[in-house]
Amino acid sequence: MAGSAQPPEAAGGGGVDGGSLEGGGEDFGDRSLNQGLSVLVGLALCVTMLGLGCAVELGQLGQQLRRPVGLLLALLGQFVAMPLLAFLLALIFALDEVAAVAVLLCGCCPGGNLSNLMSVLVDGDMNLSIIMTASSTLLALFLMPLCLWIYSRHWINTALVRLLPLGAVSLTLGSTLLPIGLGVLIRYRHPRAADLIVKISLWSLLVTLVILFILTGTMLGPDLMAHIPASVYAIAVLMPLAGYALGYGLATVFKMPPHCRRTVSLETGCQNVQLCTAILKLTFPPELIGSMYMFPLLYALFQSAEAGLFVLAYKMYGRDSYKQDTLGEEEDTDISYKKLKEEEVADTSYGTVTTEEHSSIPMEQTQTAL
Repeated sequence: MAGSAQPPEAAGGGGVDGGSLEGGGEDFGDRSLNQGLSVLVGLALCVTMLGLGCAVELGQLGQQLRRPVGLLLALLGQFVAMPLLAFLLALIFALDEVAAVAVLLCGCCPGGNLSNLMSVLVDGDMNLSIIMTASSTLLALFLMPLCLWIYSRHWINTALVRLLPLGAVSLTLGSTLLPIGLGVLIRYRHPRAADLIVKISLWSLLVTLVILFILTGTMLGPDLMAHIPASVYAIAVLMPLAGYALGYGLATVFKMPPHCRRTVSLETGCQNVQLCTAILKLTFPPELIGSMYMFPLLYALFQSAEAGLFVLAYKMYGRDSYKQDTLGEEEDTDISYKKLKEEEVADTSYGTVTTEEHSSIPMEQTQTAL
């Protein structure tokens, strides 16, 4: 292929990337472990999507469609705020096209399963979390290629962006619908098995990311890892943090309660890094992938660390206020229940005749007769 034969041009003129990326990319593509890594990425994506499908209940989905706040928030957070944020960061840090495509691809991805786990830890709205993740995944089938096409126009004159496989991206996204649909069916037919699969998918998410990070670092080698620009590391730190802040602000605009704000915040900042990794691994030529393959893994590392700090801060400072709010709601419920019982007693006694009244009636009649 003509495009594949031009890795130096695709790597950009920056001193970071030129020769180092080309050599590292060739080593990365020539190793036999590369094929096994591709299989691991594909399996991890399937397990993740299966777990996502098993977390969706049709009844909850119907309720959300009738009041589609979760769907709207997923649309605004994942396909308006995050792609724009990725584009602006790529411009601010003056990334070359290799790093820019990786950042854009990660920013255009739907929400990931990590947000569901973290929402549990911060007492969030689990129904909202699952609906947002599922709906953003389905919307990604159409909106992710569109966002990539729009925001990659700035680098359109480079070889890599001309090779951007939007068709392959759509195909990879389409292949995720099968495990999601299978998961929804399992939830409908076998709820207990679905709960087990959800737990397995969440643990496999963490284990797979660790394995991918270790294997990729080994295959790329420490030299190429050291040549990843500092700006890429900076974006991997800032992007999830800014995503959490944007999500919280978005939920505040919609005047949502605090536990829903925490949920939307996590849903916006947590991206589906398995999908991003699979697209980079399965759709781009190995000689072009080089350090570009590392960005979603770096993003996963920092989004997990920052979400962990979010959870820690909530456990230390926010848990008491949540308990007070919960107790307040329970007290209101008890008061209203007592009022309801009093009204029922009053309604029951209305129009009845007591024993004293009944006995006094014949006495009055007797006195009148006398």
